[in-house]
Amino acid sequence: MTRRIAIVGAGQSGLQTGIGLLQQGYQVTLHSNRTGEQIRAGRVMSSQCMFDRALQTERDLGLNFWERDCPPVEGIGVTVPNPDKAGEKLIDWAARLDRPAQSVDQRLKMPVWMDEFVRLGGELVIQDVGIDELEELAASHDLVLLAAGKGEIVRLFERDAERSQFDKPQRALALTYVRGMEPKQPHSRVAFNLIPGVGEYFAFPALTVNGPCEIMVFEGIPGGPMDCWQDVSTPEQHLARSLDILRTYAPWEAERCKHVELTDDNGILAGRFPPTVRKPVATLPSGRKILGIADALVVNDPITGQGSNNGAKCSRIYLDSILSRGDLPFDEAWMESTFETYWAYARDVVTWTNSMLLPPPDHILNLLGAAQHSPGLAATIANGFDNPPDNMPWWMDANACNHFVDEQLKKGA
Repeated sequence: MTRRIAIVGAGQSGLQTGIGLLQQGYQVTLHSNRTGEQIRAGRVMSSQCMFDRALQTERDLGLNFWERDCPPVEGIGVTVPNPDKAGEKLIDWAARLDRPAQSVDQRLKMPVWMDEFVRLGGELVIQDVGIDELEELAASHDLVLLAAGKGEIVRLFERDAERSQFDKPQRALALTYVRGMEPKQPHSRVAFNLIPGVGEYFAFPALTVNGPCEIMVFEGIPGGPMDCWQDVSTPEQHLARSLDILRTYAPWEAERCKHVELTDDNGILAGRFPPTVRKPVATLPSGRKILGIADALVVNDPITGQGSNNGAKCSRIYLDSILSRGDLPFDEAWMESTFETYWAYARDVVTWTNSMLLPPPDHILNLLGAAQHSPGLAATIANGFDNPPDNMPWWMDANACNHFVDEQLKKGA
């Protein structure tokens, strides 16, 4: 008997999981509140820089359709301005990733994946899903996965107070997709600028609906000078505000942007949300259970760029768990266990990301500064973005971090 799975949400985790299940012979229904055409013609949704391990989960399913066209992200760079001397850098280094990362605009990616889902025999339903629709799906399918990270139905999943460090947004966020930015030399990279007391700015190459571009990401400390998007009402104003911020706080980045223009009028986004971890199982009024997946349950601030990476890796874990379940019921114990397998990975991502939202402790400033003098240390930090658990425990523990730095500096001596 073919098992029937319903997935609500046509993003990274929902589509990747649905396609993986179709390839294994499952019947899959996927609900999206927008058509592929509407997604493609809509506003950008994220910055989605994906590192190698997450990209490999796509390659394994044959979903890496943009590998040749997408500009590679070849490294990570970190710059900290000198708070006492305007225009000067206190810390400045860059290191190559072991394998390139890439960023494909979800407006480009998700419609193609939706077509692939249908081509493989999946049932794609364009519909807003509420409680009544979830009840119907839970009654007619062996398992319902909620892969929508926003909207009312996400609130069915209780916030996990023990695992959620914050209860309010930690950054005012903005994205600006542009063409014409001067590339970083000698290799492309995520150019991180950590601006004390103000927030963070980073930019990296990507592929959008009309070709190669760069994505500018602004992370303003609430109430600070980079929390400044509320009065912006047009795309032109959004770009102008983006450039004003750079001229003031990262003039070396403004130098790269003398000839930039927006990729399109929808290539902008501003908003804020609290980083949150939710409990994995929701109970519908009927008593039936549904399981959340990826950012329906674990929502990180974009400061470490882990959102789509988490979605891809969570999808792989859930797919393996569904396949290994065979004909046994997808009961609440199985749901809890499946999520805990993902959480064993995701908790380090959450801990690391949340730490970046707080003023950096001395051992992290020491670490970032020492990386200027140790290529091995810089490479370790850079490649931690591919697998954040590699940063533990030394990222959080001052003694372990200082010991790690000393060892790396000795190697470089």
